[in-house]
Amino acid sequence: MNVSTSPAGAGTVLGADPQDALLADLVSFMTRDTPSVQHVLELAEPHLRAAAGLTAATVFELDTETGMNLIARVGPAGNRDLFTAGKVLRQAAGARPTVSGEQMAVRLRIGGQSVGVLLLTGSDLQSLRPDLLDSLALHFASTLQALAAERQRQFLAHSSATIRQLFETGMAATSVEAAARILVTSAAGGFRTEHGAVYLTDAAGMIRYVHAVNLPGGDDQLHTLVGRPAAESPVWRAVEGGQASLVGNAATLPLPAHGLVRLMRLEAYVALPLMSAAGPIGMIVVGDSATTRAWSSQDRILAEQLLVEGALILDSAGMRQAAQAHVAQLSHQAFHDSLTGLPNRTHLIEQAGLAVREAAATRGRVALMMLDLNGFKEVNDTAGHQAGDVLLQQVAKRVLGAVRDNDVVARLGGDEFAILLTHDPDEAVAGAVAARICERLRQPFTIDGQEHTLGGSVGIALYPDDATGYEELMKGADAAMYAAKRDTKHLGGGFRLLSGEDPGHGDADQGAADQ
Repeated sequence: MNVSTSPAGAGTVLGADPQDALLADLVSFMTRDTPSVQHVLELAEPHLRAAAGLTAATVFELDTETGMNLIARVGPAGNRDLFTAGKVLRQAAGARPTVSGEQMAVRLRIGGQSVGVLLLTGSDLQSLRPDLLDSLALHFASTLQALAAERQRQFLAHSSATIRQLFETGMAATSVEAAARILVTSAAGGFRTEHGAVYLTDAAGMIRYVHAVNLPGGDDQLHTLVGRPAAESPVWRAVEGGQASLVGNAATLPLPAHGLVRLMRLEAYVALPLMSAAGPIGMIVVGDSATTRAWSSQDRILAEQLLVEGALILDSAGMRQAAQAHVAQLSHQAFHDSLTGLPNRTHLIEQAGLAVREAAATRGRVALMMLDLNGFKEVNDTAGHQAGDVLLQQVAKRVLGAVRDNDVVARLGGDEFAILLTHDPDEAVAGAVAARICERLRQPFTIDGQEHTLGGSVGIALYPDDATGYEELMKGADAAMYAAKRDTKHLGGGFRLLSGEDPGHGDADQGAADQ
């Protein structure tokens, strides 16, 4: 028996009626696996060419959002293919296909729903039997339905994984900036785009922060956006109401050259507003620079999911950030003087104890200085407490300028200060710092146009020379300070080492080379 082989591999008896042969091949083909629409069309094409002089065939899939989309074709396209195919959808669902010239449009229905159109072009289409057309339509419709179901399954799996990963990582973000970076990375992966970018705005609507994902120039490619008003961008205006914007061809929009989309060189993009409880605080843009893109209804669903999850993540990150800032503020207030901003007695005791323990472990030294201002009470009594507060703030700045970054300057209360020297200072180093402090305090202070003159008495104690612990070290420095105050006969003040016999009088150059 002579047999010819079809493109699908089904056996067909030579000389058999081509319509019967097509029916047999369809059954054989469809029972083995789920083919693509193009495979079914290529299977049918030689039989339809023999039966009806077929020259071309096209399958359109019906999408409720985007209309009819070309899925498969054999033969040349016609100028009015889409128009002719669309006409059949305006007819009654059960109407039989009719031939118009050399074309026939067959509605593809399954489960009571239209899923597409088969458009045939040929010289003898009216010879096709109704049973063949019905079977052919059912095979195409079921294939379209199966492929749509598979796409939906893949979409659900992909979107669920995207949202799950976003939630797991995003809910750990401790700042709005960190949450925004997580969101743009998830969006770029969710839409499978080449590039992504995000910016955040301040309360005035000015762009304050940018971050790029897979851009050649990194964040620097977007730096010109910082400081610009977000509202000048048509992309921002399209999403600031809380809706996503999916653009398949950016060239069709009048976008400014300095805007985000043009800076990213995108051909197609998705823009998502970053929403907080107070409204929009930024925008994400992800897209492709290589080609335009037809966004699907599933892409729009994913965009809506990202909007909802993004708002939750941003608000949660904002609350964590505010909580951390509040804790940091309370911690700072607990350990710092509110007037001068210097560490307070509590912080000094903590740092002095730590410094003494480290020095004991390394056989090093620590110096502690107590400073009492000379003449402060007179300024406070004559110029007022406000002037006294300003004076204390200026004193704090001068003392800070006389020590190293790793040293600690603290205000103990009133006009008393303490200076903790670490990094193994000896008597010469401590004396040089004390002399420098005394010399700086002798320089006139100007408050509200009035000059005021002060001085300072400094007492110095060293560990382990003068003390075996930080409490003893503080008592020793305090005793040395009172000795310096008692021994000093002039307003300018001076300093005394606890173990020394003679007070110093603030030679600013003494031991300067040791610092």
